[in-house]
Amino acid sequence: MYEGLIQDLIDELGQLPGIGPKSAQRIAFFVVQDEHYNPAKLAQTLAAVREHVHFCSICGNLTESEICSICSDARRDQTVICVVEEPKDVAAIERTHEYHGLYHVLGGAISPIDGIGPDQLRVTSLMPRLADGTVQEVIIATDPNLEGEATATYLSRQLGYLDISVTRLASGLPVGGDLEYADEITLGRAFEGRRSL
Repeated sequence: MYEGLIQDLIDELGQLPGIGPKSAQRIAFFVVQDEHYNPAKLAQTLAAVREHVHFCSICGNLTESEICSICSDARRDQTVICVVEEPKDVAAIERTHEYHGLYHVLGGAISPIDGIGPDQLRVTSLMPRLADGTVQEVIIATDPNLEGEATATYLSRQLGYLDISVTRLASGLPVGGDLEYADEITLGRAFEGRRSL
């Protein structure tokens, strides 16, 4: 559509997840048109992130240190580990201010179609964390989709022989949602997960 550097910029931006062609075009035009915006700062930040951010050696969360701030926080409940698929899931749970335990980030979910099996995930690094008897509960918080369910089933089988409580996050109706718009699976899980008032 465009040519030269502007098209190169649009193409590069379009490779980022969540940015479609129109968004890439809008961002590119913003960079060109806004005289006050300094794209060099973005370039420096991207380079710094590439150089300094990596995965926590214990849980797999993103960090600039060897061990992330959650794993190094002695105030966290050491008896509970919440297993999630991605670092963004840690951020989502932390925003609730309801969970105060530790995490384990798998780095994805089992997806045979995409060639991702348990060996491509951080499952083996979870087992040593459970060996000393400190952890009493593992909460499986994978996504409520086919891949997340397959991962949860696999983990529950792997952990079944340990003397540890294995739980799964409840799923059901969103707050503010209408029953008529809920799909059958979501509504069914809402009935299964009902609780006394």
